Amino acid sequence: MKEFTKWQGCGNDFVLFDCRQDVPADYAKLAQQVCDRHYGVGADGILVVLPSDCADFRMRIFNTDGSEAEMCGNGIRCFARYIYDFGLTDKTCFTVETGAGVLVPEIILENGQVTGVKVDMGEPHLLGEEIPVTGFDGQRVIDEPLTVDGKTYRMTAVSMGNPHCVIFVDDAENFPIYELGRQFESHALFPKKTNTEFVEVKDRRHVRMRVWERGAAVTLACGTGSCATVVAGILNDKLDREAEVQLDGGRLIVKWAENNHVFMTGPAELVFSGKLTDCEVR
Repeated sequence: MKEFTKWQGCGNDFVLFDCRQDVPADYAKLAQQVCDRHYGVGADGILVVLPSDCADFRMRIFNTDGSEAEMCGNGIRCFARYIYDFGLTDKTCFTVETGAGVLVPEIILENGQVTGVKVDMGEPHLLGEEIPVTGFDGQRVIDEPLTVDGKTYRMTAVSMGNPHCVIFVDDAENFPIYELGRQFESHALFPKKTNTEFVEVKDRRHVRMRVWERGAAVTLACGTGSCATVVAGILNDKLDREAEVQLDGGRLIVKWAENNHVFMTGPAELVFSGKLTDCEVR
């Protein structure tokens, strides 16, 4: 039997496995089986808790297609909530090794109850080779043309440890994300593919954002995408340094602080716990 917990942050859902004592497993295959919404538990990805040599814990995340992501903002909040709620630490602020470096989540308590998780997401990477975006070495990719399906859009590219392409649109609700999302993801300009955010600016402190996630398609929320969205909004003089991002599954608060670090605050909730039989992990 393999025990798991299922979590969601703004509707972005994950199946979490505590593998600190386990032998190495085929996490990619496990993710494909478990994330299937018809024949598995159903999720946008799996989170794996592992020991770390450089932080309090290590997090790995695998998408529904089995690919491994460097980071996930909603995922790390759920990961942090598990660590705290299930007694793996009594600290409300601790370090987590990820594919994007060591990040620092903080459990937010009010009257002894967890009300959310705030994460220091580190510094955004803005140069073309850091994201990466082909043809922009040594340059920031701000309000640059990107042609998809015969139409030219304006993109701003940001890495929050994983690549993001932010497209500002007039109407996020009705943008054809299901029809065009995969074409953005696999565009030739993005050698490692990209997550794509379609963003409608409501005012300087509020945006409506929908997301096509690399390796997972449309999801209800994306934490790193929300961070990239606010950074892109600031770079294009559309947003203040702190803004609320309204997602399909909820809301996140993102601040690009004066120390160049991006801070994300939002919910993380346990959905249920369960066990997989050996025959189900095949």
